[in-house]
Amino acid sequence: ADGFTKAMEQHGAESGKAQFELFKTGPIEALKKVIYETPFLGYEATKSAAEIRGIIAGDQLCDKISDLEEGAEITVVLDQTPFYGESGSQVGDCGVLESNGVRVEITDTQKDGDLVLHVGHLRTGELQSGMQVQAQVDEERRVGIRRAHSATHLLHYALQQILGQHAQQQGSKVDVDWLRFDFTHLESVSDQQLQAIENNVRDRIEENAQVTADTVPLAQAREAGAMMLFGEKYPDPVRMVTMGDFSKELCGGTHLDQTADVGGFAIFSEEGISAGTRRIVALTGERAQLHSLAQR
Repeated sequence: ADGFTKAMEQHGAESGKAQFELFKTGPIEALKKVIYETPFLGYEATKSAAEIRGIIAGDQLCDKISDLEEGAEITVVLDQTPFYGESGSQVGDCGVLESNGVRVEITDTQKDGDLVLHVGHLRTGELQSGMQVQAQVDEERRVGIRRAHSATHLLHYALQQILGQHAQQQGSKVDVDWLRFDFTHLESVSDQQLQAIENNVRDRIEENAQVTADTVPLAQAREAGAMMLFGEKYPDPVRMVTMGDFSKELCGGTHLDQTADVGGFAIFSEEGISAGTRRIVALTGERAQLHSLAQR
């Protein structure tokens, strides 16, 4: 699945999403000549064993670095990872890398080409190239991101149901129990329509539809009626995320297994951002529930 994950992320990059750029000549480029890609294990796991393949401090590749230099930001490349590197619309994971007496706090995960870059701080011990570590994603945070990402697909479906098929995604951002979704629509959205959209998403959550992801040939995804955005270049095969019998989208992000796990959904704001494009910001999980209570 690695080549396919790569293709989906490449697709994310090509859809005009900002892609992390770091020293186009320098340590990352040097690493790319030796390590072509970082296999991503994060669809199935949030924890895995891994080997340190590269350590960058400042703009230097290091064989090792100790906690005497604590506070300095480092970038670590692993031979495989459960950490999701920011791509498409989804933010990167946080977590820790740990080995005997060594602890690295990862505060962000980015991508450069096919390499996943774990950005963080060495808190204890001495980190060495070739060392075996346990890579552990902050699971609670990841689940919050999954809630928001799955809700984004539910929102896209609801917009098309309530406003019409023209209400297509123009861009989105997914964070912990927070999402931003830009879509095509020529006039402002009325309060009644917003309520209907919110209710539609909540109905889909209550329905507790199953969420599945399959890697399929592009032609098969097209035949199945998967959402295809005009002018986009898609890899082949693609990862198709299906929710119940109502939503099929091509997506490289991480999702829930059941829609009920979104927990709650509340539209926080809706506004026009340019001619013919509107933006909805919404909350999921407990943040949505607290927001709804505050509105009463």
